[in-house]
Amino acid sequence: MFKIKALHTETVSLRAGTDTIRDFFCDVVNYIEFMPHIENIRTDNRGITHWHLSANVPFVGNFSERFPIVRTEQSEERVEWSPVRDEEFNLMKFAADFLPESATSTIVKISQNIELRRNSPTDLHLLAGFAGESLISKEMTKRVVVMVKSFLEKARIRLEKV
Repeated sequence: MFKIKALHTETVSLRAGTDTIRDFFCDVVNYIEFMPHIENIRTDNRGITHWHLSANVPFVGNFSERFPIVRTEQSEERVEWSPVRDEEFNLMKFAADFLPESATSTIVKISQNIELRRNSPTDLHLLAGFAGESLISKEMTKRVVVMVKSFLEKARIRLEKV
């Protein structure tokens, strides 16, 4: 099986209360608005949330995939989405942990993990086999880093403005 993996974790301190920040991170509209490469997020009538991501990845070209996920946790300390049970090819896990620093400051730790699995490299792209899993994973990780960092910076502007 041909596997492409990208993982990034980032921790920031935001000047806003934990409830405000948790509400922001639980609302998928904010990901559509503030995270680059998110084309659409929709939840179907079965409760499955479909994140549609698009990016240009060297050696693969334009990348556009849907990731079916479900919210697996929504607590005071964490919100998490994980792949649906029967998904084999487009796996994504996204989590945000909230740690109050004070009444007006919260530490947020975001983790985004994406894995694409294909029976053959050509199922992903005709040239994917030549580039290899490692190189494509490295390039994909760069895109995930940009997504998370950009999202957090825009979230900071929105949340600290309140």
